[in-house]
Amino acid sequence: MRFVNIGWGRVGRRTARVLAEEGHTVVVVERDPEKAQRAREAGFEVVEGDGGREDVLEAAGIDSANAVGALTGDLNVNFAACMIAKHHGCRTVMRIDEDYREEIYRKYADEVDEVVYPERLGAIAAKNALLGGNIQAIADVAQNLQILLVTITPKSPMRGYTMSEVALPAASRILAFGKEGDQLGIPLPDDTLEAGDRLAILSDHSVLDDVRQLLVGDIESTTTAATGEGR
Repeated sequence: MRFVNIGWGRVGRRTARVLAEEGHTVVVVERDPEKAQRAREAGFEVVEGDGGREDVLEAAGIDSANAVGALTGDLNVNFAACMIAKHHGCRTVMRIDEDYREEIYRKYADEVDEVVYPERLGAIAAKNALLGGNIQAIADVAQNLQILLVTITPKSPMRGYTMSEVALPAASRILAFGKEGDQLGIPLPDDTLEAGDRLAILSDHSVLDDVRQLLVGDIESTTTAATGEGR
């Protein structure tokens, strides 16, 4: 997937890196020349300019992006970027800091797909918000390992199988299982997977697509859901 991330501060930097590590394409928009240069040195395509301007976002390829992450510390820039992105058909994720009043939060939250509080959630949650869909990253265990929370979909090839019959790639493991609406617990061999059930999976980045295909189903369909196409 392709993302436009606005801001190369603490949140934007970490979010871009975790997305890139999973093979996604990230274009960084940054108006500070020094930060823009650091993003380039980190290996990212960079467009210098104000992320709240449509011409800057168009230069960053907003027309072909799946989602836009407005992750600067400036709420006005973030909101403007999300409104432009929404007009271009992108999923919109906006950072908002905790010191804003509740009514301010509600005003902006109604207009975007997701709001993230970096003080509470960090880069993993920002990445989850950008991706959407039925897979969430819980934690990065190591540079190549990640714990995922996967929700079984009606299109999952494993739906109806028992836990003992689920064959994941060698570089992945089932850590926990929970029926829809229940807490996660130790998976039992005769637990049956149904739509809405959740699995916590430890997986190497190299087999994430295989895990998605087995547990979620058609990757193209889940991507469509994540980007909001067809809504």
